[in-house]
Amino acid sequence: MTPRIHIPPHERGTVLNPLGLTSEQAVETAHELGMPRVNALKAYRALLRRGEAPPELFAFNPPEVVNTLREESSEGEVIKFICRVPGRRTEIVGAPDLTNRPLETESVLIPMVGTNRGQTYTLCVSSQVGCAMACGFCETAQMGLIRSLTAAEIVGQWYAAAHIVGKPPKNIVFMGMGEPMDNYDQVMQAIAVLKDHNGAAVPISHITVSTVGRIDGLMRMREQIQEPTWHRLNLALSLNAPNDEVRNQIMPVNKRWKIAELQKVLVEWPRFGGNKFCIEYVLIPGVNDQREHATQIAEFLRPLKTLVREGASGDAAADTRERAVLNIIPYNPRRNSPWRAPTEDEVNTFIGWLIDERVFVKRRRTKGRDMMGACGQLGNEQIRRRKLVDVTIKGS
Repeated sequence: MTPRIHIPPHERGTVLNPLGLTSEQAVETAHELGMPRVNALKAYRALLRRGEAPPELFAFNPPEVVNTLREESSEGEVIKFICRVPGRRTEIVGAPDLTNRPLETESVLIPMVGTNRGQTYTLCVSSQVGCAMACGFCETAQMGLIRSLTAAEIVGQWYAAAHIVGKPPKNIVFMGMGEPMDNYDQVMQAIAVLKDHNGAAVPISHITVSTVGRIDGLMRMREQIQEPTWHRLNLALSLNAPNDEVRNQIMPVNKRWKIAELQKVLVEWPRFGGNKFCIEYVLIPGVNDQREHATQIAEFLRPLKTLVREGASGDAAADTRERAVLNIIPYNPRRNSPWRAPTEDEVNTFIGWLIDERVFVKRRRTKGRDMMGACGQLGNEQIRRRKLVDVTIKGS
């Protein structure tokens, strides 16, 4: 099932940007306007696979990359690039009218070195300009929500990476600006385009959607991944706190959906193959880095290990394979942050406590911090409004 496509008002009455369409949608749209299907498919493949401009029948303008920043890391060059997108009128009460003011998206190409020492890139894409979730440790949250991106603008970040910057990514993570579940329809449409074998052809097992824990969006995603070709879409949960008291302080969304509710959703999540959850935990000194916090995290993860299933003999058996990996992310200070980054000793000590609790834990390497390209640092200071927007509860 391909998600229904929402046509933004500024695109109605025109031929849609093919970056926002699957090959099937693009071919049918072009056919309705008089182009033979075979020609439309060739044009679509040439655009997505080789970066060749399509016929004028398609309303296509390549993404406008206005700035590129580069920083060396232990695994290669981190590349942060900024694309310009048109402003839109926002429906948020009290927000400025940005209809005619261009906005910017930020994306990061993160180098990865595998076990065979070969280098690949993971692309961190944005789903919104700004964010309404108001997490205290995140730079994007300080902007407030300016507007959501269309599927074409999300896929445009992949296009820019592959055909303008020249670094086709192996993996795509929705961990940039914005909360993907706050822009659900456009995010899922973008994923449908990215996994299309006639276009970008990114395996769905190489795509991860990260959320702060919007349960309404998780319910919709749970239905989506049960459809053919969607089973292996990965989920990452930004937990970042060991209990509700701490999470309420740093993540306002927790006042709407508590940790126990998130745990229940994950326990009931459909199992397909060996895919795992990524539980993200930003380690902030003095906030969520104490010994008792490690114990509480272990308690959160413990139910995710066990699933009662029917054995070969028909008897009930417990499947205790690891289903969740805890990803420790040393805090990358936002601008004017009240907290510092943790020291290596503090990170190693906390990871040691988790290992003592028999938690399957990994440590994310810090990359791009100096150019504000690391996790939690994306955001345009010039349009920061420092206005906390109420957490939205609609799906898109």
